[in-house]
Amino acid sequence: MIIDYENVRKDLLPYDFVRNNEVIVTKSDGKYLIISTKNPSKQIYEELQRHLCSSFEVEICDSPTFNEILTNSFSITDHNNDISEELSDEFDIQDFAGSINATEDLLSGDNDTPIIKLINGIISQAIKNRASDIHFEPYEDHIVVRYRIDGILKEVLKQDSKIASVLISRIKIISGLDISERRLPQDGRVSLSLGDKSIDVRVSTLPSSYGERIVLRILDKQSAQINIDDLGLPSAILSNYKSSLKDPEGIILFTGPTGSGKTTTLYAGLRFLSDSSQNILTVEDPIEYTLNGIGQTQVNTKTGYTFAKGLRAILRQDPDVVMVGEMRDVETAQIGIQASLTGHLVLSTVHTNSAVAALTRLRDMGIESFLLASSIRTIISQRLVRRLCRDCKNVSKPTNEATEIFNLHKTNEVFIANGCDKCSHTGYQGRIAIAECIQVDKNLKDQIHNNAPESEIADYVFKDNKSIDEASIDLIEEGITSCEEIMRVNNIKEDASL
Repeated sequence: MIIDYENVRKDLLPYDFVRNNEVIVTKSDGKYLIISTKNPSKQIYEELQRHLCSSFEVEICDSPTFNEILTNSFSITDHNNDISEELSDEFDIQDFAGSINATEDLLSGDNDTPIIKLINGIISQAIKNRASDIHFEPYEDHIVVRYRIDGILKEVLKQDSKIASVLISRIKIISGLDISERRLPQDGRVSLSLGDKSIDVRVSTLPSSYGERIVLRILDKQSAQINIDDLGLPSAILSNYKSSLKDPEGIILFTGPTGSGKTTTLYAGLRFLSDSSQNILTVEDPIEYTLNGIGQTQVNTKTGYTFAKGLRAILRQDPDVVMVGEMRDVETAQIGIQASLTGHLVLSTVHTNSAVAALTRLRDMGIESFLLASSIRTIISQRLVRRLCRDCKNVSKPTNEATEIFNLHKTNEVFIANGCDKCSHTGYQGRIAIAECIQVDKNLKDQIHNNAPESEIADYVFKDNKSIDEASIDLIEEGITSCEEIMRVNNIKEDASL
C-alpha cells in the first residue's frame, strides 16, 4: 500500500480516536479514503460521516501497516518545529506540569496542546541550560525528568505517573518511532529549532518495569562547526594534532570515556582538513553531526552493516582521509591499520582511560606490535572537567587528602565550589578539556615494536610532556577547577595518589 503522508488529514480526527479505533483519513483522487484494520462498526461509521460531512470508501490493511502510516503521518509536521513558540522566559515546567489534569486523555483534539507545550518547555529549558541529555524515567507512581549538565544529572521535574504514557507517546510520535512497540528498544531522530538555533535530537527508548525510559541526546549543530583552534587543547597538543593531520598517512587515535569530548575534537580535525582537494569519508555509529564536504555513512547492525564492512566499502571509494567511529574489534582495527599503511590518513577512537593504554588495548585485540609501530602517529587522551563558577568560587586551603593525592603544599591556596544563581547553585559553569598526547617518534616506535610495557612507554613519553594527571594539577593551581572535580572525573579514591 502506497500512502502519500502529506494527504493524511490529521485535522479531521483527534489522535486518540485514530489510535483507539485504528481508522485514519486520507484523500485519493479528491475523495476521502478511510484506512483501517477492520470494517468500522455502525457507531464509528456514523461518527466518521459526521466528522467528514461526506461519503467515503474504506480500505483494510494489517496492524503493522496501519501503525507505520500512523507514526509517519503524525510525525511528519513535527519536524523542524520552533519549540520556543508560545513559551515565555518565565515558563516554569514544574508548575505547568502540575497544572495538567492527568485524568484527561491529553492526546485528544485540543487537549494535545498542554502535553506538547510541556515537552517543548522541557527541551527548550534543557537547551538554555546547556544540557547534553534529557532523561525521562517512569517509576511506579511518578515520572522523573533529569538533565545532564556538564556531565552531571540534575532532576528538574517529578510528576504523577499518570502523565507518563502520554508524555512518552508524544515524544515517540514526533521522533517517528513505532508507538505500538513497547517491548523492544528503538532509536529515532528529530530536528527542532529554538529561535534561530538549529538542534538535532537523538531519541532512544528502553523498556523498563514501569514503562519505557527515553533519553534525548541534544546535538547542537553549532558544536559541529567548532574550529580546531577553539577546542581549548594545550598549545603543544594542538600543534602535534595539526601536524599529524597534515601527514598523508598513518593513524590518529583518540581515547577517553564516554562524554569526554572525543567526537568534538575528531570533528574539528575533519573540518580542519576539509577542502575540495581531498576525499574525506567516515563510518560512524551513529552520525552525530552532518559535516559539509564530507561523506558520512552510518553503521546498521540490523542489516549487518558493521564498522568493518563500512570501512571496506569506503576504501573502495578512493578516499584520502578515513574516519572510523570506533575501533571496537580486531577486524576493524586490522583494516584501519592496513588502510594507513597503504597511503590513507585514518582517524578513530578507542575506549581506554589513557593514551598509553590504547596501545595495550590494540595488542590485546591481536594486532601485531610491528604493525602498531609502523602505523600509529598520534594518540590523544582527554577528559572534560567542570570549570568553577567565576562569580562564586571561594579560596580555601587544600585538605589533607588533597595535599597527598595532588602533591600540594599545605600552605597552597586552592579554590572550592560554592554556588550562586548564575551557576544554578552547582558551583560550576561550563567545562574545559584536560589532555595528554603521545607523538610517535623513532625511539617510541622501537619500544612499541619490542613490546615494551605500559610503564616503560609512559616514562619515556611523559619525560618531557605533561600527562593528564599533571595537567589536572595545573588546573587546580590556576583556580580553574577544584580538587573534588578532578577526583570525580579521574575516579581517584581518597586513599590514592597521583
